[in-house]
Amino acid sequence: MMPKHCFLGFLISFFLTGVAGTQSTHESLKPQRVQFQSRNFHNILQWQPGRALTGNSSVYFVQYKIMFSCSMKSSHQKPSGCWQHISCNFPGCRTLAKYGQRQWKNKEDCWGTQELSCDLTSETSDIQEPYYGRVRAASAGSYSEWSMTPRFTPWWETKIDPPVMNITQVNGSLLVILHAPNLPYRYQKEKNVSIEDYYELLYRVFIINNSLEKEQKVYEGAHRAVEIEALTPHSSYCVVAEIYQPMLDRRSQRSEERCVEIP
Repeated sequence: MMPKHCFLGFLISFFLTGVAGTQSTHESLKPQRVQFQSRNFHNILQWQPGRALTGNSSVYFVQYKIMFSCSMKSSHQKPSGCWQHISCNFPGCRTLAKYGQRQWKNKEDCWGTQELSCDLTSETSDIQEPYYGRVRAASAGSYSEWSMTPRFTPWWETKIDPPVMNITQVNGSLLVILHAPNLPYRYQKEKNVSIEDYYELLYRVFIINNSLEKEQKVYEGAHRAVEIEALTPHSSYCVVAEIYQPMLDRRSQRSEERCVEIP
């Protein structure tokens, strides 16, 4: 017959092994590299499967939340909780703003999805507010812990596409018309919203003389109509453009080359 102290030790060991095994399973299911990818304010939450997951045998659940300004308070009162200093734009004004967290909300279209991404563009449309997203996985009746993104603010982090170019030949010169990318939002009258509505943009235009294999920047500024003059007759030129955001010191990728023959 097993002594009482040995039996008790066996039970404790069995219990701890079971708990450790469950924790290990949950950890191995946990989604990896959960992050937002944002282009022209199309904000997509992406992730990779946990270490124990292969194929499409698992499903995922997505939630999101926004951090928001919840109230104002005089700076003469003692701050507590989530109070944070902010500045005002008139003399003698010193205030504290209180920031709070809304509850996590389910993304219904991505609740029980087998995909490794989820479109949260509509849910993150207040582009100057910070957001978080999180994902958990389920497989064979087991659920992982939540895996959360870093803080994501669309205005700071979205990447913008290069401008669209239209080129017309005018008496030996080139007239380049530039268009900034449209965004996924619309005004009330169904007019497209441009990236220009949110940032100061500078357009950079470059011309390449194919015979000399030489590139030259011919314009940098805010105008979207650029005339390129003094071109050599019977020559071939290519034009490319990019967008520069001075406030963020960031530039877009270059547009595709548009090439023309000068008669």
